[in-house]
Amino acid sequence: MSQNTCVIAGGGPAGAVLALLLARAGVQVTLLEKHSDFLRDFRGDTIHPSTLQVLREVGLAEEFLRLPHHKARGMTIRTDDGAVPIADLSKLDSEYPYIAFVPQWDFLNLVTTAAARHPSFRLVMNAEVHGVIREGDAVRGVRYRDPDGEHELRATLTVAADGRHSDVRRAAGLVPVEHGAPMDVVWFRLPREPTDPDETFLRLSMGRLMVVINRGTYWQLAYAIPKGGFDALRAEGVEALREPVAALLPFLKDRTGLLTGFGDVSVLSVALNRLRRWHRPGLLVIGDAAHAMSPVFGVGINLAVQDAVAAANLLAGPLASGAEIPESLLARVQRRRTPPTVVTQFAQRVVQARVIRPALSENDTPVRLPRDLAHMPVLGALARRFIGLGVLPEHVRSPSQSG
Repeated sequence: MSQNTCVIAGGGPAGAVLALLLARAGVQVTLLEKHSDFLRDFRGDTIHPSTLQVLREVGLAEEFLRLPHHKARGMTIRTDDGAVPIADLSKLDSEYPYIAFVPQWDFLNLVTTAAARHPSFRLVMNAEVHGVIREGDAVRGVRYRDPDGEHELRATLTVAADGRHSDVRRAAGLVPVEHGAPMDVVWFRLPREPTDPDETFLRLSMGRLMVVINRGTYWQLAYAIPKGGFDALRAEGVEALREPVAALLPFLKDRTGLLTGFGDVSVLSVALNRLRRWHRPGLLVIGDAAHAMSPVFGVGINLAVQDAVAAANLLAGPLASGAEIPESLLARVQRRRTPPTVVTQFAQRVVQARVIRPALSENDTPVRLPRDLAHMPVLGALARRFIGLGVLPEHVRSPSQSG
């Protein structure tokens, strides 16, 4: 059995960024990731200006921007009647007035490589956390398995950043409150030709909804289906997926035959939930483990990163000094991050109820949208700030041993 100051379960955006921030402060931190690498289908992978600012504050922005990526300077919904601008990020008061689309494995490799430059950081891959070590009511570490067998890792602080199906959260007896979602999402890709549109957009038609993401050499497509509807879609055969692509995106009609079957797709079971309590003595829950976000606005990664920054701002100093971490300090992290989580989820629930649910319904009532929200004087400014920076953007204030 080994001992760390902090052990983090889950090498997604929340866990990786928190590990980096703690390591640069000199905290002995171990990051446990259950997979052998980060090369998985993370779907949307949108890095918003709030996260780009965090990367700049830790000296990684230039390195990030050297990664292959596509910049989206606006958010648009395309309907049967034309384009509806929702947010014009080019007018955002930020050094980074755009959303960067980059594969999440590149982002995670960047962050963990930077963390590895600090001697107090350790990354363990193939490490599946399945339980916690308890002393009375307190959590004092985790139990995990890897190819070498079962292990226990004790820690002053345990952080659950292991996603919406968090095993650490379950082991600690924390259960999120579900707020519901009307859809699931079928993800797949098709080749992109130079003559195709350049923008990333949402395509909306009566009874159908698809997110269209420009990945440079290919289109990443997200087809929304009614909640729990994938089995029915699959039973209809692959033509039931090809047909809406051709109808919604005529420029892709000649490529739909490349969808040979449902082995070419992945399915996201959309969840929208939130813990009432993000902590136990010795345990903090952040990111999707604390609040699963709807894909609406594509802000899930960025909320997770903001959680990590807020946690490091409050905890890095005490952890580096070797102090015990009172639960009251963990509660401060939750108090800091609950308002932006609640507001963002409320906005997502409104869009789900007013746009997505009607769009997926069988009735003939078209979804009513503003003609140009992006350029309305007040609403346009609110929309671009909400999407670009979020409700309460965090800035890195945790200490750094490198100055």
